[in-house]
Amino acid sequence: MSLFNIEMRFVRKPKDEPYWIVEFPSEVEVKLLASRSVSLRNCIELWAHAPNVQKLHEELKLYPKSLMQPYVQADKSFKIEVDTFCKHFSQKEKVDKLEAFSYLPVDGPVDLKTPDVTFQYIEYYGIIPHCPPEQPYEVFFGRWVASGLRQLIKKLSLKTRKFIGNTSMDPQLSLLMANQAKVTDGSLVVDPFVGSGSLLVAATQFGGYVWGTDIDYLMLHGRTRPSRIHQKTRDRDESVRANMKQYNMEHRYMDVLVNDFATPFWREDFRFDAVITDPPYGIREATERVGTKKEGYEVKAEHLPTHIPAKIEYGISNIYKDLLRFSARHLRVGGRLVCWFPVFREDYTENVLPHHPCLELVSNSEQTLSKVTSRRLLTFEKTREPTEDELDEYPVDIMDFREKYFVIREESRKERRMKEAKIREDDRLRNLNKQS
Repeated sequence: MSLFNIEMRFVRKPKDEPYWIVEFPSEVEVKLLASRSVSLRNCIELWAHAPNVQKLHEELKLYPKSLMQPYVQADKSFKIEVDTFCKHFSQKEKVDKLEAFSYLPVDGPVDLKTPDVTFQYIEYYGIIPHCPPEQPYEVFFGRWVASGLRQLIKKLSLKTRKFIGNTSMDPQLSLLMANQAKVTDGSLVVDPFVGSGSLLVAATQFGGYVWGTDIDYLMLHGRTRPSRIHQKTRDRDESVRANMKQYNMEHRYMDVLVNDFATPFWREDFRFDAVITDPPYGIREATERVGTKKEGYEVKAEHLPTHIPAKIEYGISNIYKDLLRFSARHLRVGGRLVCWFPVFREDYTENVLPHHPCLELVSNSEQTLSKVTSRRLLTFEKTREPTEDELDEYPVDIMDFREKYFVIREESRKERRMKEAKIREDDRLRNLNKQS
């Protein structure tokens, strides 16, 4: 809504329901919103809603005929869709419900495939699928206006994508991140931990021109071990570029570069519209940067052509310090950084989040990963250009997520082994008692 400067008013504030009842100035704003939203299923112009079916029909009969007239004329074909949430109906039950709307003053022909007008009847049975009530909590009737972009999730499915890795971001989250970053036609976007390029794929769908960098040479050249179960070797043409070609977005692909993010690479005056990334946490992907613990180490000139630089640990604190500093320098004012940040749920407060004086945190939401861990989707917006001193500012001290993660995992394994050993011992004692 902020991207298109759309005004929206809640008619009823949502709680746990999977729908909103809202008011827009016109259908134009509704269609603009639907043209970007991957969470939205569809929008309907609400003609009637009630707590039960009988009252819905009473309310619909009172809907002004003058507002219905443009959509029920003889030259307008139509269909009525029956939709339910958390309850299944047979086709016969759906037809019975349709026939109850025979009083509608529609004069046009029925067209189930390509109608001029689609009406929707929706019954809502709550959000607990295994025990729906006998009667719906609420029922709705209205005219379909627009559908969201949920089909993009299927189109960009990792199951059919040419090139993926162990940590490829699923398409729905990738598209949400591109929306959080306000990627629009002509935006210049970079992912500094690009991996197999899932976030770049999403950004191109909204018109972005994309760059990526990563320290993993083998990944960017498609030479890592395949991620698919039955695939033994990678195809020769697997690459981020191949993904762009698969979705006809090669013209929006700038390049991906092998680069150590800890080392400044871009010209200081180069600006991006968005930085979208999922930095490594050190769990499934290593956190590394170029370096060596040897003092005075120097590569001889004859070895330079074939030299592969040594790598050392690149802690999470340093990764996020560099990420925020990079964004403060290389984002345009108003540009956005969208990134994931891992946390232990028991330790979480906003004080543990990385921050920078030139970046305002505008969004912070949680994705639960396990009983003890989650990750936060953070969106920062650049408010001004930094001073040289601010480019060296550190974020708050960040706990080493990787170290604590493996400690907790080992404790969980130890507890599990002790429980299994106790069960075996109890079984052994029971068998001895039976023999006695």
